[in-house]
Amino acid sequence: METRTPLKQRILRWLVVYAVLLSAAVLMGGYFIHERVEHLAWESLLRAELDYYGQRIQANPAYRWHDTDTLRLFGVPGAPPLPANLTPLEAGLHDDMTLDGVNSVVLIEQIDGKPLAMALNLTEFEGVEGTISAAVAAGTVIVILILGLVVMWRLGLVIQPLAALAKQVEALKPAQPNQEVNLDANASTELVVIADAFNDYLRRNQSFVEREHAFIASSSHELRTPIAVIAGASELVLEQADVPAAARNQVARIHRTARNVEQLISLLLTLAKDPARLADSSDRVALDQLLPEIVEDHQHLTRDKDLVLVQQAMPACEIVAPLTIVQAAIGNLLRNAIENSDRGEIRISLRADATVVIEDPGHGMSPEEISEIYARLARGGGRDGGGIGLELISRLCEHLGWKLAFSSVPGRGTRTTLRLR
Repeated sequence: METRTPLKQRILRWLVVYAVLLSAAVLMGGYFIHERVEHLAWESLLRAELDYYGQRIQANPAYRWHDTDTLRLFGVPGAPPLPANLTPLEAGLHDDMTLDGVNSVVLIEQIDGKPLAMALNLTEFEGVEGTISAAVAAGTVIVILILGLVVMWRLGLVIQPLAALAKQVEALKPAQPNQEVNLDANASTELVVIADAFNDYLRRNQSFVEREHAFIASSSHELRTPIAVIAGASELVLEQADVPAAARNQVARIHRTARNVEQLISLLLTLAKDPARLADSSDRVALDQLLPEIVEDHQHLTRDKDLVLVQQAMPACEIVAPLTIVQAAIGNLLRNAIENSDRGEIRISLRADATVVIEDPGHGMSPEEISEIYARLARGGGRDGGGIGLELISRLCEHLGWKLAFSSVPGRGTRTTLRLR
């Protein structure tokens, strides 16, 4: 059975993904803003220092710059010349420059046609910046964790009515009467709609089950009784020795038709029942003993044909199923084989896994014709002939979990396989 993720976990998962993406977007935006503000701050600071130096030179041409721990000046009297890596740079601010192994930000200016550079040592600032960045990252993780815990707590409260409703629905039994699902007074509007729909379905299902029981009970008696009377009366007439031959043939036809209708009623009533309830009306059927009886009952259909019914190996095999249904299914498949064959042998065999195989010597069918049979069964039609149609037999097999299949070699007949387990 496929394992499915609970709704709470799915919602929580996507909320966490949303929180992570939102935090990443905020951090990225903050990073770009920080870089821009930092660039403006460095430029403002270094330009102020250069302006101060210019003012001092104008006031006192003999003034000389003295480097500090964080600020260094290049390219002016009394100061070192521009380092080689600064010479090709254009005027303006340059980040991430390395001077004497120290990470620095450099502002380059042109004064009287000569380049000069003011460098700011970023070592101390980078330490502070790293600490702040780590604090921001840790704060973001903590916020995500707190948000996740709060969401789990609140989401559990929100999902709980839905989870309770799901458990009630899972516990429903189709055949149990007077069932309904209940909600808390504070359930959401959507859950109320779902619960009302389920309760309406349960009421209609109970009404359908009651009608089914009433129909099956009445039909089983009201339909079978007159058919049994007709079959019994015709059987008594056939036992009379003074019945004219013409009348005997007609009475025999009435008797066969009554038995066919009796079988048909049994099949239809079986289809009307839930397969789980058929166990109450099932029998222990010994197929190795039942098959010879079915073959013997159909011998009369071969009288006008050059056909022989051959019973092959019959290993001991027993199943639990309605006896009349097993008789009807096998009997009608055998009848179809007889009606679609002209001469030769029809072989009936039984496998130990409760599979009945009927091989007829008919004209055989191509793969396309086999496909057409299945198509007709799906549309509600089967092979032509007397008795109960293949369409009804096919529906019955599907209803009971049996497997019915046809195979053939053109010119060599048809093999019908019915697995009754």
